[in-house]
Amino acid sequence: MMTINSWVLSDPFGNREFFNGDWLKRAAGAKAGIFGNDAVEATYPMTRKDIAGDALDGSKHNYTITFPAGDLPPVNAFWSVTMYDGKTQLLIQNPLNRYLINAPMLPQMKKGEDGSLTLYLQKDSPGADKESNWLPAPDGPIYLVMRLYWPKTEAPSILPIGKGDWKPPGVVKVQRQ
Repeated sequence: MMTINSWVLSDPFGNREFFNGDWLKRAAGAKAGIFGNDAVEATYPMTRKDIAGDALDGSKHNYTITFPAGDLPPVNAFWSVTMYDGKTQLLIQNPLNRYLINAPMLPQMKKGEDGSLTLYLQKDSPGADKESNWLPAPDGPIYLVMRLYWPKTEAPSILPIGKGDWKPPGVVKVQRQ
């Protein structure tokens, strides 16, 4: 397990050869998510912290995640960023009924003039012009999971976990307006 830009990356799942009789590792993998995919099928960076290492809290701050132009998660299938209530670990009821932002939503999202994609993570709307990129936050602690399905193995890649050349961008605290 390692941390990159405050995202925790691990590879707790695999087949019989992966566990090689390590029952503690197998139990930890089952607790993390029974029947979870191994890293070549999917990886799951998770965070409860912003890039500065501070706890994510929708009652106190607004946040952004910016993927530079041409630097979306490198996958063969699709990717998503899902937000959970940091207390209950449940999805957050919100006026948009939006619980994640994912690759299939890209055609409806707005990119910056430089081609970057910024996601807005906050409890209140960032404004009508940015709502397509808004992931509504709870009024309290936040827990994020990025899901990368069928990650690419050639550069850029998150594989091998934590050693690949693609790094998930950090969650940045921004001023409330």
